[in-house]
Amino acid sequence: MDLAVGAALPLPTDTPTPESRTSNTFRNLKRRLERKVGEAIADYGMIRDGDVVMVCVSGGKDSFSLLSILLALQKRAPVNFRIVAMNLDQKQPGFPDHVLPAYFESIGVEYRIVTENTYKIVKDKIPEGKTTCSLCSRLRRGIIYRTAKELGATKIALGHHRDDMIETLFLNMFFGGKMKAMPPKLVSDDGQNVVIRPLAYCPEKDIERFARGMGYPIIPCNLCGSQENAQRKQIKAMLRDWDARFPGRIVSIATALQNVVPSHLADGKLFDFLNVSCDTKVDQGDLVFDAPELPSVPPAEAAVSLGFLREKSP
Repeated sequence: MDLAVGAALPLPTDTPTPESRTSNTFRNLKRRLERKVGEAIADYGMIRDGDVVMVCVSGGKDSFSLLSILLALQKRAPVNFRIVAMNLDQKQPGFPDHVLPAYFESIGVEYRIVTENTYKIVKDKIPEGKTTCSLCSRLRRGIIYRTAKELGATKIALGHHRDDMIETLFLNMFFGGKMKAMPPKLVSDDGQNVVIRPLAYCPEKDIERFARGMGYPIIPCNLCGSQENAQRKQIKAMLRDWDARFPGRIVSIATALQNVVPSHLADGKLFDFLNVSCDTKVDQGDLVFDAPELPSVPPAEAAVSLGFLREKSP
């Protein structure tokens, strides 16, 4: 496991540099994504002065975009923080292990490549045709936590976006019997790290457009990317259908994750239903027969970034 600092080398010749990066449409998209990431960082206190942020880069569109946006924000943020890109080479057959080191060096970012043959472990343990995601995730998670400690990282940044969070909500509701999503910030399983998801407010379709414009050297996941029967892919298809037929529905669901009313659900651990009486005070009364008030602008869109996007003082 080597720690290296890139030397601002040119991109590999097979990495496209689309002209669309210079278009007004692309610049607006870039600004919008940077603004949303800045808002999420400010809203949840994701990055503080002096933090060492380990950005996990898998080679997919989401993690490439996360790294680019954080590097852009780092230049003008009112706090100082260090970024280290980290990739786990799982020894998948045909994995182009030269691509990410070359990319990291081309942009001059500090990085570490960790090599662990988790592919063999997963293939040995999981029968052919079965979903590998659960075991693969557990193995990756342990290695990521260990590497963060070795680097002295105070935050682990993952590339999960708004749609991932919503998909997780429905996965847990449909298949796990829980109303539980993917939080924008949490303490890791080992209690030694803080995990952040700065893309929490970013729609996947915007990230897809951004990644295409940036021309990242995308590396497909041969281990799980082809599992068309995975439950998450079913949920993703459902949400994309909703988004196409009912514009605004996905935004509304994302907003709902930030507006939970425990007294109007049914979890006795979150609200004391046993002792409800006429003297019980609740945030909202019995509105069952009233039409809900629907905001015209989602809070995430109207939020102010609380200074994170302000330019650094000269």
